[in-house]
Amino acid sequence: MSAMHRMTLLTLLCLTAIPAHATLTREQAEENQPVKPFRIIGNVYYVGASDIGSYLVSTPKGLILLDGGFAETAPQIEGNIRRLGFRLSDVRILLNGHAHPDHAGGLAALKRDSGARLYAMDAEVVPLEHNGQGTFYRGDEKLYESVHVDHVLHDGANVSLGGVTLTAHLTAGHTPGCTTWTMLAREGGATYHVVFMCQLDLTVPLIHNAVYPRVEADYEHTFAVLGRMPCDVFLGEHGSMFDLKGKLARRAAHPTTNPFIDAAGCKRFIARTRDEFETELGRERRASATVKRR
Repeated sequence: MSAMHRMTLLTLLCLTAIPAHATLTREQAEENQPVKPFRIIGNVYYVGASDIGSYLVSTPKGLILLDGGFAETAPQIEGNIRRLGFRLSDVRILLNGHAHPDHAGGLAALKRDSGARLYAMDAEVVPLEHNGQGTFYRGDEKLYESVHVDHVLHDGANVSLGGVTLTAHLTAGHTPGCTTWTMLAREGGATYHVVFMCQLDLTVPLIHNAVYPRVEADYEHTFAVLGRMPCDVFLGEHGSMFDLKGKLARRAAHPTTNPFIDAAGCKRFIARTRDEFETELGRERRASATVKRR
């Protein structure tokens, strides 16, 4: 079974119908273990769980928080922000990669507790504001508490605070509004391109898909966008995307290095997932041709 197939099965398990605020499944709980928060580079910090990514960007005018994890992750995120010495009330902007419950489930609580304003890609607004409902991936099942989107974004939009700008790139496929965020970070006199990559694993068939007919074209566009995107610091919505555990171990062993500066790893991840996408697309096309010949 390919890595993309395994990720697809895991995603579908994670999205099994659960009421908002239900206890996490064993697989979800394993992804949601506490992790000590830390500075990644410059003004970028990790405040998420063991595999559920969440990132804090500090600016002179306040904080930007990217992704809210599960509903059960929100207290961890809030505690991690405080452990770093920041105040939750200084979070001015909330951002989201996509509206699945493992990245949007905690947004309502984080928004309520911080008073921040939520910015999100246009194609993700409906599920965010309707308990995760009304989308192809779980239909009308209630997945998490609704959260109001204060600012609706489109591809290429900039979100700025205190001289720091994050850019929203539409990298659809995993969902129609899957958003990869980029920014510049400075450290040691150098400037680095930081990429917070949206998920790429499959959640629906690529061909003959009535509920998401453009999914194949969306993935093709996404891989083209990511292929030309500058990427020095590779981060993602799941720690497994960029080897969070391994990089923390390497940094602990060699404190003077920063393994999160990983342009080669970024390129390898994009190439590997594109290969897996093309393998799955070929498989589906062959299966469809076989059915037609019968």
